[in-house]
Amino acid sequence: MTTKSTLKSGIRILSEAIASVRSVAVGVWVHTGSRDETADQAGISHFVEHMVFKGTKKRRMHQIANRLESVGGYLNAFTSKEHTCFHARALDTDLDRAIDTTCDLVKSPVFPERELEREKTVVLEEMKMYEDAPEEHIFDRFESVIFPDHPIGRPVIGYANTVSSLTRQDLVHFVNGRYTPNRIVVAAAGNVRHEHLVKHVEKAFDGLRAAQNARTVNVSASYEPGEIVEARPIQQAHLVVGQRGISVGSNRQASLGILNTLLGGGMSSRLVQNIREKYGFCYNVFSFANLHSDCGDFGVYIGTDATKVRRAQRLVFRELDRLAQNPVSSRALARAKSQVKGGIVMGLESMNNRMIRLATQELMVGRLISLDEAMAELDAVTVEDVQNLAQDLLKPDLFSRVLILPES
Repeated sequence: MTTKSTLKSGIRILSEAIASVRSVAVGVWVHTGSRDETADQAGISHFVEHMVFKGTKKRRMHQIANRLESVGGYLNAFTSKEHTCFHARALDTDLDRAIDTTCDLVKSPVFPERELEREKTVVLEEMKMYEDAPEEHIFDRFESVIFPDHPIGRPVIGYANTVSSLTRQDLVHFVNGRYTPNRIVVAAAGNVRHEHLVKHVEKAFDGLRAAQNARTVNVSASYEPGEIVEARPIQQAHLVVGQRGISVGSNRQASLGILNTLLGGGMSSRLVQNIREKYGFCYNVFSFANLHSDCGDFGVYIGTDATKVRRAQRLVFRELDRLAQNPVSSRALARAKSQVKGGIVMGLESMNNRMIRLATQELMVGRLISLDEAMAELDAVTVEDVQNLAQDLLKPDLFSRVLILPES
């Protein structure tokens, strides 16, 4: 059972009651992310996410860290292109503690000066960690080519020079302008009573200043393919090819899920069977789709020996061409639908996944898409739908390319 309420301030509260479990997942979501940053702010959303844990008006840093762990739960956060989320998992008997703690992080951070420089060092080390992982770094580089003139093309974590220059006043100004009721969604899933959740969220956010503020401009429709080639002290070559895709609101989202599954979603996919299993050219190959509120991207990743990059890319393009030119069989389509459905249903066995689903659909679509509706959309996808989408997306002449090679 899912329920939604909206407070007078504009904060939206959603819950899904699952009486058969003894835990609850709570998330306080703020509809702001790296796409809302100016060039000189790059990384501020992520840095704010770090810094709120350094203290609030009610609690010091160590008290925040112990608040949920001391009762067997956990507290964490993440930042994306579109959102920032502070989430907790706890026993249902500790729901009030989980609500109070997550809401406090959003409402009352103090950003102590003594922690500011120390945490910058932590984030700079996090940047180095990603830089040292080419299979992660390559996707930031890919998005910088796909969206070259927009914040969505920048890494969520930002850059060393921009994060290093942030001041406490920058953080306070950003939070005052972005952490506002019209952007906040509180979601909970598990053994929770909606009325109880609403009462405690309303109390926790009492006095939060209401404000209306617009998001950054939408991504330009114009796109030109680009290329980046880098050399690094690594052993394996990493390749991503792809182009812009569809947005969250597209009526082709179900078709994309099936296309992505057929092409590179799992061991039975065409890329794995015809590049890894048949030729042994790689250990890891997959297709991916990122959907944002007004844009998206789609592509293929492969890690292979530097001497095999050209042959591997030819094999990838061959599979793309097969999907675009030849309709999939009804049997293959049915298998892909079952695979996607199974992933959705099994994912809902996690209270955290249910909480995320509630919040992201509210923020990105404006309503909850029921499981029955999602299944019906998948069932309605035809062979022609998949082929038409493949013909629109799988065009190598429109593909951007990012290649990271071992240094010679």
